[in-house]
Amino acid sequence: MEELKRTALFDKHKELNARNVGFCGWEMPVQYEGVIKEHDACRNGAALFDISHMGEFFYEGDIANSGINNACTTDFVKLPVGKCKYGFLLNEKGGVIDDLIVYKLDATHLMFVVNAARIDVDFEQIKSHIKSGTFINRSNEVSKIDIQGPKSKEILQTIVSFDLAELKFFGFKQSELLGAKATISRTGYTGELGYELYVDNETALKLWDRLIDLGAVPAGLGARDVLRLEKGYSLYGHELDEQTTPLEAGIDMFVQYDSHDFTGKKALLEQKNRGAKKRIIAFKTNSKRSPRQGFEIYQNGQKIGVVTSGTYSPSVQSGIGLGFVDTQLFDENAKQELQSARGNIPIEVTKLPFY
Repeated sequence: MEELKRTALFDKHKELNARNVGFCGWEMPVQYEGVIKEHDACRNGAALFDISHMGEFFYEGDIANSGINNACTTDFVKLPVGKCKYGFLLNEKGGVIDDLIVYKLDATHLMFVVNAARIDVDFEQIKSHIKSGTFINRSNEVSKIDIQGPKSKEILQTIVSFDLAELKFFGFKQSELLGAKATISRTGYTGELGYELYVDNETALKLWDRLIDLGAVPAGLGARDVLRLEKGYSLYGHELDEQTTPLEAGIDMFVQYDSHDFTGKKALLEQKNRGAKKRIIAFKTNSKRSPRQGFEIYQNGQKIGVVTSGTYSPSVQSGIGLGFVDTQLFDENAKQELQSARGNIPIEVTKLPFY
């Protein structure tokens, strides 16, 4: 069995008696004092997440002419300095190799933030487009700490030298935290006010303790998954994979079709014209029963799809989930239900976000 990697904050999680699990090749905290408590801390106060398992790549060079601008659905040339944007790496068929966020650090520098399980694949995919410039994987040198929730600004402002009000959604600033260089981003995966902080591994240890002292509550991957699902955010390996396009996942509004060429663009446009064979739906259960990935979706006794993500939502007070259904078979006015080994669960198709 392959040994699990650990973030620079692993011993901090151990001190807090976190329950760790294997996740994308990493030993990560799934919870500390409980998923519900950590979920509530994010919705009503401030929650602290160690997301250092994610990857960070850095490019320096001629963004317009090096070939790198064709690697992703995001147009890096038109992206303003100081802004970041969500987008996709696609294969030739339009399938999602990964979803990622790209930061325009200055006119010649980019930072890519990618999913942990896709670091090696993503690096090679982006590198294959580059004809000039420098492209470096610094994932092992960078720690990523997210502070999320309505009190996150109040807490973070006490250790930041600039006014956080200057940061608009998907804006960032290169500054300092606790005397060290940092990138502070007004982004997150919870649907709340929040910030993502990129620092070196040594600074991460001090930053983690300081934010807890200031009132942030450590939260694990369990709460993070509930929070993202309540907002209807996709998760790679669930709603996204190499056999699924952004159009099928219902998030092709993040694809910049008109501005530049990119791998998979032709396939996406063809699918857009003819229509996708599958589509994503959001649903609630009629109880607190939690749907799970792999549960089958039925309509009038016929299987029409499968659940990709599901959980109990404390905010909605019922089970919620996402799943793919056959576009031709699905009837939004018909009754649907989930089937599993433990029985059937009636569902109600709804619009996103759940919360």
